[in-house]
Amino acid sequence: MAQDAADLVSTSALALLRRLEWRVRHAVETVLSGEYRSAFRGRGMEFDQVVRYEFGDDVRDIDWNVTARLGEPYRKKFVEEREITFLVLFEDSPSLQFGSADASKRESLLELAGLVMMLGAINRDRVGCIHATPTGYQFHEPMRGRGAIMHTAAGLVGSTAPELTASEPVEIPWRLLAKAAPKHSILIWLGDHPPRKQPEGWTVLARRYQTMGFRIDDPWERSLPTGERFAAYDPTRGQLITLEGNRGEREAHARWQAARDEAWQRLIPDPLSRLTLTTEDNRLEALVRFFHARLAAR
Repeated sequence: MAQDAADLVSTSALALLRRLEWRVRHAVETVLSGEYRSAFRGRGMEFDQVVRYEFGDDVRDIDWNVTARLGEPYRKKFVEEREITFLVLFEDSPSLQFGSADASKRESLLELAGLVMMLGAINRDRVGCIHATPTGYQFHEPMRGRGAIMHTAAGLVGSTAPELTASEPVEIPWRLLAKAAPKHSILIWLGDHPPRKQPEGWTVLARRYQTMGFRIDDPWERSLPTGERFAAYDPTRGQLITLEGNRGEREAHARWQAARDEAWQRLIPDPLSRLTLTTEDNRLEALVRFFHARLAAR
């Protein structure tokens, strides 16, 4: 019976991914076109050769050792890496299971993760995945090919949510992450991103990869409902709580919201590397706008 249930989840996840794939393919062929790769240019460069410096070349590329040896200026020439490697980190905390509307934050964030992985598959890039939970993690090394990426994405999208009673924090394998993909790969960290200290070693990862953060907010996290009293289920406590809607609660909520946003911006300082949307937003449209914003800033 347990195996039948697992097969049903897998089939459901694949069906969802196939629908996402059609939408992503349509966006790539119409809206995104060549902008997808252009949005990630800049750090995905590899050394090619040393050539004579000419007027107008970037002085930052001058190879001073060769210049001193030959007595005239030479610069390093780089070529753009054609292949992009995505490393998707999904931090599956119990708090993601909160939802005041039709979809929970977890469901919305999983769909966003699936869109990113399908985007890589359609563009023939390498896609890897780390699914971190309070009880451990699963690592799928970066690979190319629609079938392989689809299989990995289905495993993530169809995964069972962590127990709400889990008291242990999500342990992210930072040391593994530091070696999981080539330099200049794109690391996308999807999670709830609550107020907390910056992870140890994050600065090193930010130098090695192009780091990006994706977050889904529930509308109630942006603004508490108006009214006198209302009930909400708190997945971090595993219980139903009643809020009075008084001034003290709203002020506490505003402080929590400010601390969360401050920690989020400190983690990912570049606003063009942060994507924040709500469970009510269209995930694919938000992703397209994200790429357009990165391209416009180049």
